[in-house]
Amino acid sequence: MEPSGHNSAGIYLHIPFCRQACVYCNFHFSTSLKYKEDVLTAMLAEIEMQRRYLQDREIETIYFGGGTPSLLSADEINRLVDAIHENYTIKTLKEVTLEANPDDLNRNYLKSLRSTPVNRFSIGVQSFREQDLQYMKRAHTAQQADAAIKGAQDTGFELLTIDLIYGVPGMDDNAWKQNLAKVKELAIPHFSSYALTVEERTALHHAIANHKAQPVDSNQAAGQFEILMETAREMGFEHYEISNLALPGRYAVHNTNYWRGLPYLGIGPSAHSFDGYNKRRWNVANNTLYTKGLLVDGKPTFEEEALKEYEHLNEYIMTSLRTMWGCDLDHITSKWDATTATTVEKSSHLFQEKKWMIQDGRVLKLTDKGKLFADRVAAEMFVEAD
Repeated sequence: MEPSGHNSAGIYLHIPFCRQACVYCNFHFSTSLKYKEDVLTAMLAEIEMQRRYLQDREIETIYFGGGTPSLLSADEINRLVDAIHENYTIKTLKEVTLEANPDDLNRNYLKSLRSTPVNRFSIGVQSFREQDLQYMKRAHTAQQADAAIKGAQDTGFELLTIDLIYGVPGMDDNAWKQNLAKVKELAIPHFSSYALTVEERTALHHAIANHKAQPVDSNQAAGQFEILMETAREMGFEHYEISNLALPGRYAVHNTNYWRGLPYLGIGPSAHSFDGYNKRRWNVANNTLYTKGLLVDGKPTFEEEALKEYEHLNEYIMTSLRTMWGCDLDHITSKWDATTATTVEKSSHLFQEKKWMIQDGRVLKLTDKGKLFADRVAAEMFVEAD
C-alpha cells in the first residue's frame, strides 16, 4: 500500500439494518427493513448537503459499514457511490469496502456486485466453529463462512478481510489456533481480530447477568491474544495495528488513513466525521430522527465538538501507539513543539523499563507484551491541559 497523500480523505456510509441482532453488538442498527428506502434517500440527501465538508480533498476510499451493508442490492450501492462521484473530487478510488455477513454472499449476489465499484469485502466470520457461532447467536454457519470466502475469491474479489473473535467461552487455545489456521488455508491477505467484550445493554450482558450464558474470561482472552501475535508472525502477517493483521503491503487503506489522522466524512445514522483539523461530529443514532432531519427539516441532525490542542495530541498518542509505525516524536515536534515531544518521551521511560515499549530512534513502539496494555499505556502518557 502506497502512503496516502495529505490531500486524501475517506467516506464512511453507515447502513443501519440487520436481519437479526448479535448478542454482543452495541452498534446502531434496526432489524426492521420497513424504512430502508427512506433512510437511503436521506443518505443521498446528506451526501449532497455535506459536499463541502472535505474541502475538495481527493476521495480515495469508501467504506460501507453497519449494521449489515450486504443487505443492500447492487443497484442501491451504485446509487450511493454515484452520488459521491457527483458531489466529491474522485480521480481514483483505491478501495471500496463492503462489510458483509457470510450468509448474504451467495453466488448470485457476488456476481451482481461485479457491476459495482466494490473491490473489497470485510466478512463477519467471527469463528469457523459452529459452537462459537451459536454462543454469539450469529445467523450464519461455519460452512457458509467457508463458502462465502471461496465464492468471493472465485468471483474475482481478491481484496478480502475477515473478522475473528477470541476469548469466546468454550473456545480453548487449540480451537483458537484452528481458527487462525483457516486464514492461511483460505489464502486471506488481511484479518481483524477482537476479544469478545461484554458491553452494557446488549443481549450478552443480560444473559450473563441472568446466568443464561457462560461469562467471558479475561485471562483466556489475554492468552489467546498472545497466541494471535505469535501465530500471525509465523504465518507471515504483520501486526500493523492492535486489532489488524495483514500480509506485507496488504493493509486496509481506509482504516490506515483513519489511524494516520486523515479526514473522513460519515454518512448515515450514528456515523462519525472528522475534518482533519480539530472538529469531530456524529449523526443522531436514530433512523427516524435522522430521516426527518434530512427529508423534512432539510438539514442533518448531529452533535459536534472541537478538540483542544492537548486532546488532539492525546488522540495521536493513542492511535499511533496502536500501530506498528509507532508514535513519532519528530511529528509531535513539528505539529506541536519540542517541549511537548520531550514530555511524551519522558513519560515513556517507565514503560521502556517494563519492556512494554521500545524507542527506535525518535519513534516509540509497543512490544508484544505492551500491546496487552495498550489502552493503559496511552492513557498514562496523555498530556494534560495547561
